[in-house]
Amino acid sequence: MLAQSMREMKLVGRSGRGQDEFLWRLSNVETWVSAALTDETTCLDGFDGKVMDGVVKMAIRRRVVHAARVTSNALALVNRFTSRHKS
Repeated sequence: MLAQSMREMKLVGRSGRGQDEFLWRLSNVETWVSAALTDETTCLDGFDGKVMDGVVKMAIRRRVVHAARVTSNALALVNRFTSRHKS
């Protein structure tokens, strides 16, 4: 989903069709990044209650939490960029 967001971001600058398409593409980016963040949370939820080695579970959890933080930061940047261009 982040890859789809990157494709949309590339199209944002190239559209040349005016403000409406620009804002529509930014909205798409927000949607894809939000979906990626939801997927990361859902991934962690899948480990609840499962019988799994604690070391493996914690290693996976650390990586997913890190990915979620990075994705959350990306979403904040996109939201800020969008809010500046809607005015």
